[in-house]
Amino acid sequence: MIKSALRTAALAVAVSAIAFTAQAKNPMVGGAAMYPTKNIVENAMKSKDHTTLVAAVKAAGLVSTLEGKGPFTVFAPTNEAFAALPAGTVDTLLKPENKAKLVKILTCHVVAADAMAKTVAKMIKDDGGEHDIKTVGGCVLKAKESMGKITLTDESGGVANVTIADVKQSNGVIHVVDKVLLPKM
Repeated sequence: MIKSALRTAALAVAVSAIAFTAQAKNPMVGGAAMYPTKNIVENAMKSKDHTTLVAAVKAAGLVSTLEGKGPFTVFAPTNEAFAALPAGTVDTLLKPENKAKLVKILTCHVVAADAMAKTVAKMIKDDGGEHDIKTVGGCVLKAKESMGKITLTDESGGVANVTIADVKQSNGVIHVVDKVLLPKM
């Protein structure tokens, strides 16, 4: 009976270790587990660090797009990144009359591909240290890699750091960034 109990306990520990390992492969974002079986919108809605992004996606009417088949790569700015914009910018962008501008900004964070960080780093290396990434919004982001970290320079010269890479989604991947990427306006 003791041997049976030990086997059961050992099996439970092994199953827990496997479950933890499977979960550990996909990082936590905003205090929430991100599930590779959920789409970009479903996961983003669980992150306490992305409430502004989710509100912006809703205001721009992009929810159904980002719930779609994809694949998409989304460079997802945090609430802090939005808060760093000049005072009143977010409130202004969320107004219905500014929807086109909001759509442009948000789609400059989206690439129509499933680009994991390792792939982006290889493209940067293959291109001699800088790789142009074309977004669905028509923006060109300049990707660079330094000491294992990827940065993105937007068309306005702002630089965003990828702070959490390779958050797998059912329809692509999210890379958390610390700055809102802005198009030339």
